[in-house]
Amino acid sequence: MSVSPVLVWFRRDLRLSDHPALHAACDSGRPVIPVFIHDDSVASLGAAPKWRLGLGLECFDAALREKGSRLVLRRGDALEVLQDLIDQTGAEAVYWSRLYDPEAIKRDTAIKSALKEAGVEAKSFGGHLMFEPWTVETKTGGFYKVYTPFWNMVKSRAVEAPLSAPSEIPAPESWPGSDDLDDWHLGAAMDRGAAVVRPHVRLGEKAAQSRLGAFMAQIVAGYDETRDLPAVDGTSGLSENLSLGEISPHQCWHAGLRAREEGKAGAETFLKELVWREFAYHLMHHTPQLLTGNWKEDWDAFPWNQDERLAEVRRWKQGRTGIQFVDAAMREMYVTGRMHNRGRMIVASYLTKHLLCHWKIGLQWFEDCLIDWDPASNAMGWQWSAGSGPDATPYFRVFNPVTQLDKFDKDRAYVRRWIAEGRKSPSETALAYFDAVPRSWGLSPEDSYPEPVVAADEGRQRALAAYENREF
Repeated sequence: MSVSPVLVWFRRDLRLSDHPALHAACDSGRPVIPVFIHDDSVASLGAAPKWRLGLGLECFDAALREKGSRLVLRRGDALEVLQDLIDQTGAEAVYWSRLYDPEAIKRDTAIKSALKEAGVEAKSFGGHLMFEPWTVETKTGGFYKVYTPFWNMVKSRAVEAPLSAPSEIPAPESWPGSDDLDDWHLGAAMDRGAAVVRPHVRLGEKAAQSRLGAFMAQIVAGYDETRDLPAVDGTSGLSENLSLGEISPHQCWHAGLRAREEGKAGAETFLKELVWREFAYHLMHHTPQLLTGNWKEDWDAFPWNQDERLAEVRRWKQGRTGIQFVDAAMREMYVTGRMHNRGRMIVASYLTKHLLCHWKIGLQWFEDCLIDWDPASNAMGWQWSAGSGPDATPYFRVFNPVTQLDKFDKDRAYVRRWIAEGRKSPSETALAYFDAVPRSWGLSPEDSYPEPVVAADEGRQRALAAYENREF
């Protein structure tokens, strides 16, 4: 049996359990060298996701060390780094979990080809998705463009049972050199915001499993209702951990199935949310322009504002639009690194419809600010809200942020949690917003709360008028 090592190249899969690539490497009987590479895909991350990645890598290295292993960190072009490690260690195989964005596919395809040509086994594995995008087809052989038929197709499919974490990870006789994580300065762009967001992070695989267990035990039964109430702890919160693969969708799916079998009413809705994530990846794989351009090309002619320097865009970014639901949701993001899903729909609708600003402005801002940033979900969410994406509902749907607040935050608990101006005793979370945002904004809790940039009714009428004057 070969004693040459297997390099396991980790990316957005920072876990030990239910990891097919790691499982196969350990089963090979050869030494395993876990590797993470700081390449252009890492360098291009926004401030919050890059900082969160740094925390995840530190935690994952600690988990590996508990198994007698470690995470080798290298910086540079991924192929060059892997070739260098192969030369140093004598490795004859490189395993990794698949990614599905177009840049990752291009990179990984070239790496697989180059390694195989050099006589190195190069193998990619599933794990980031439950259903590989090329395996879900319509009856005519195309891909699904609407969510509900997609759900109906996959809801009864078998999903592989999660794999256990390896009992041991065979170590090489000697370890190759590794960069120091601190030298990468992955949190530099977060500045003072890091200290504010850090208490809200649920870091690593163990925390993710605990989060899933608590959700299934305490929340999922009422999930149909609580998931829409931003002031209530009524969601799983797992987007943070799924984004870096600290938990697998398979693990979440099987937990949801068990809850459904136990008669917990909200379990099926949770399963549908997992499939919504799959649908986003399905679309990104088949129509990669989802990330960069209007998914519906007939929106290319719509005259969205694309100037980020406008005062209303700045007010939206600051969470000072004068619309309480919008502002509370934006401030939640600055303090916690995440935003309630109902809030995401409201702030996206307000930017793209009330302010008639291009969805790319919001997409890029979220890419910089969310610790649970995910390329497919972020892009589909923004295009869905803007009307240019895969939404079966007519594009002229415009959320009213005032009536939405009346419906989902009747007693204004969410507003009080996140908005300090005009209150005698603001909450700690509302005050934390002023510690998290850039100093250059010059904001203070003593400021007056602003008048609306665009009132709810006025913005709706303006949006509808703009739609009526365009041909779709």
